[in-house]
Amino acid sequence: MAATKEEKERAAAALQEEARPVFLAMGLDEKVVEQSLRNPKFTAALLETAREAGAEGGCPKSRGNLIYAVASKHPANALAHRGLLLSYIMEDQIKSNAQLDGAFDYLKRVGPGPTAPSELEAAAGVGVVVSPAQIAAAVAEAVAANRERLEEERYHLNTNIMLAGITKQLKWADGAKVREALTAAVEELLGPKTEADLGPQPDKKKKPKAEKPKGKEEGAANGKAAAGGKAGDAAAAAAAAAGAAPEEGAAGTEDDPYAFMPKPEDNNKIHTTITFSDERGVLRIANSAAKLAEHLERTGGRVVTRFPPEPNGYLHIGHAKAMFVDFGMAARYGGVCYLRYDDTNPNAEKQEYIDHIEEIVSWMGWTPWKITYASDYFGRLYDYAVQLIKAGHAYVCHQTKAEIEESREKKLPSPWRNRGVEENLALFEDMRRGLYKEGEATLRMRMDHANDNPTLWDSVAYRLLDVLDTYKPVVWEYSRLNITNTVMSKRKLNRLVTEGHVNGWDDPRLLTLAGLRRRGFTPEAVNAFCREIGITRNANVIPYHKLEHHVRAHLDATSPRALAVLRPLRVVLTNLAEGHAEVVTAAHFPGRADSGYPVPFTRVVYIESSDFRVEDARDYYGLAPGKSAMLRYAYPITVTGYTTGPGGGVTELQAVADLGYAGSGRKPPKGVLNWVGQPAPGREPESAEVRLYDVLFNSEAPEALGDDWLGDINPASLAVLKGAYLTPELAGAKAFDRFQFERLGYFCVDPDSRPGSLVFNRTVTLRDSFPKGEQQQGGGGGGGGGGGGRGR
Repeated sequence: MAATKEEKERAAAALQEEARPVFLAMGLDEKVVEQSLRNPKFTAALLETAREAGAEGGCPKSRGNLIYAVASKHPANALAHRGLLLSYIMEDQIKSNAQLDGAFDYLKRVGPGPTAPSELEAAAGVGVVVSPAQIAAAVAEAVAANRERLEEERYHLNTNIMLAGITKQLKWADGAKVREALTAAVEELLGPKTEADLGPQPDKKKKPKAEKPKGKEEGAANGKAAAGGKAGDAAAAAAAAAGAAPEEGAAGTEDDPYAFMPKPEDNNKIHTTITFSDERGVLRIANSAAKLAEHLERTGGRVVTRFPPEPNGYLHIGHAKAMFVDFGMAARYGGVCYLRYDDTNPNAEKQEYIDHIEEIVSWMGWTPWKITYASDYFGRLYDYAVQLIKAGHAYVCHQTKAEIEESREKKLPSPWRNRGVEENLALFEDMRRGLYKEGEATLRMRMDHANDNPTLWDSVAYRLLDVLDTYKPVVWEYSRLNITNTVMSKRKLNRLVTEGHVNGWDDPRLLTLAGLRRRGFTPEAVNAFCREIGITRNANVIPYHKLEHHVRAHLDATSPRALAVLRPLRVVLTNLAEGHAEVVTAAHFPGRADSGYPVPFTRVVYIESSDFRVEDARDYYGLAPGKSAMLRYAYPITVTGYTTGPGGGVTELQAVADLGYAGSGRKPPKGVLNWVGQPAPGREPESAEVRLYDVLFNSEAPEALGDDWLGDINPASLAVLKGAYLTPELAGAKAFDRFQFERLGYFCVDPDSRPGSLVFNRTVTLRDSFPKGEQQQGGGGGGGGGGGGRGR
C-alpha cells in the first residue's frame, strides 16, 4: 500500500518545519527559502547537503549560497564526492560559482571513480589569484571595445554583457571586484548620471533580429554574467539553471523539447537516495558501469521508451501528452517505443478499449515498435517475488487495509513481518494457487516501517530494482495535464458516459481523443499543443483557449473554405428574372493559387438571419432597410423591403443586386456576407444539421467542486441547428472532412452523416473573442457573423 495523500502532506509539513531554520541560518534569501520549501524533494536534498557540509548550525551567506548550488547542480553520477567538494567550500578554497562550475565539470567526467585532488583543484581554480592590475586591464579593454555604444546609450546599456566577457576572460577573478572596477570605469567615461539617464530608455528603431536558439553561448552570456561574482547570487543562478531546482520544472529547446532528458549513455547517475532510520544509513541507487554497459550492448545504445495505458477506457488528451513524450522522444533520437498495455485489472478491461487505443495511437501519428502486455511478464514477476522472499526482502502479510493504515500511522511493524523464508515461500505458493480470497494475503516489501518518510513504509520501485540487481531505467514523473472547464479522471469520464450526461466516449464535448477527432481536431494540432505546454513537473492548469489556438492555426492552413448559412433568411432579388441562374467562382483558399469552386447565384439566395436588422446602427455593417452589403464572391445587394411573420420576426427580405458592379469603379460596401444560392431556380439548397459546442462545465475547475461536480455541467454545451443551408460543393463531403465555413468557423463532418443528410460539428469559431452568452450581431467582413455565442 502506497503512502496516502494525507501522509505525504504531513511528512512534507514536518520536513518544512525542520528545514526552514536551517536554510535561514545558512544566510539564504527568504524568497529562495520559501521557493525551496515548496518542493519536498529539493528540500530534503538541500537539508541533506547542509548536514553533509556541517552547516546545519549556520554559516556565512556566501557559503550557504554555494551549498545551495551544490544541492541543485552537483552531478548525479558523482554524489560519492559531494562531501569532498563541500569541504573545499567550507574551507573557503572554492568561493565563487565559476569555481563551482569548474569542479562540477571535473566531477561529471570522473563520475563515481577515484578523484585526484590536484586535478580537481586545477579544474576549480583553487589557489589561483587574479591581480587588480589584470582586472583593470581587462576592464579597460572591454570599455574601449564598447566605447561607441556606451557614449550613445550611456547608462541604458546593459553592462552585464561586458561583465560576462570579462569574467570569461578572467575565469577565476573575484566577481565583485570585477563589477566594481567596471562600474568605476564606465562612470569615469560617462560622468555622473543625468536626468535622462535616470528616465526610461529612448525609443529607437531597431533592425529586426532573427531569433537564435537558446544554446551554450547564450547561456554563457546570460546565465553566467555573475558566474565569477559574489556567491550571494549563487542560489538564484542555481535555481534558474538546475534540473533539480526548487520549481523542479524542465524545458527542452525550441528545436528539441526532449533536450533536458538524460541520454542512455548517461544513465549511471543517482536515480534516487534513500535515507534509512537504522544502521543502513543512506543508500544511493544508480546503475553500475557494468550494468549500464550491458544495457547499452543489448539495446545498441538506442533510446527505448514505453507508452503504458490501461485498457479500461478511452484515451484523453492527457494521454496525448504521454504519447508526445514517449513516442516523440524515441522518434527524435532514432529509438523505439513499446505500446505496453497495463492489463492488471481484468474486471475493467475490454477488447473495445484495446482496439480503440491502437487506432488512436496510429491517428496521433505514432507507430509502436512492439505491442506487449503486462500480463506477458507475470511469470517473470513471480520469479522476482520469490527471489525477494528468499533474500529476506519480502514477506506475506494478512493485515487488512484498515489495519495497515493504523500500523503505518503508529509506525508499527506488521505482526507477520518477521516470518521465516520457508514459511513465506509456502504462503506465497498458496497465494499463487488462489487459496486466499482477495485481500486476505498480500506480499509486502520489508522496508523501513519506522522511517519518517511514508514512501519507505512500503516498497519503492528503485529500491526494488536495486535489491533485484536489475537495470534501472530513467523514470521522469511529469505533471498531469489539467485543462480548464473539463474533467480528465477516467472515473468521472466513465460516469459522464454511463449516466448519459454525454453521448458516448467520443462525444465532441469531451477531451477524449476520440471526441476531439470527431469534433474536427487534428493530431498535428494536438501534438503542437503538447509541445507548447512542455514537459514539466510543475502542477498547472492550462486554459482551454490554448488548445483552441493550435487547432485554429492548423485548420486555417489546411481547411478549404466553403459557403454555408446556419440560420437562413430568404432574400428575393427582385431585379432578377424568375429563372435567373449564373455561376460565380469562390476560392477554397483565398490568397492562394487555386482553381476555386462554382457557386450558383439565383434570384433567391439565403443569408444569416443575424445579418439583417430592422434598425440600423453605427459600426454595424450588415443589412438594414435601404442599406447595402456585399455577397462574398458575387455582387452588392441593397434591401428594399422585408416581410414579417405572425410572431413579428422577419421571414424574407426584398433586395436588388448590382450586377454591373464589377469594373464600375464604385466603392464596395463595408459589410461582406456569407450566403447560399439555390442550386437551380426554384430548388432549395442542400440542408444539414449543425452542432455547436461550448465547454462542458461552467467552472474552470469542476474537479474542485467535490461531489457536486455533475451539477456544474453547462446546459448550453450543445446546440443543434436543423435546416442549415450548404453550397453544392459540400454535398459530397465525407465523415471527418474539415472545412472553414466563411465567417462562421471551422466545421467537421460527423460520422452520423448519411447521403442527403449531412451533420457538421463546429470545431472552433474563427476566434474566441466573445463573452459567454453574447450574440454576435450582424455581419462584418470579419469572423463569426451569425454564429453567436462564445462557441467552442
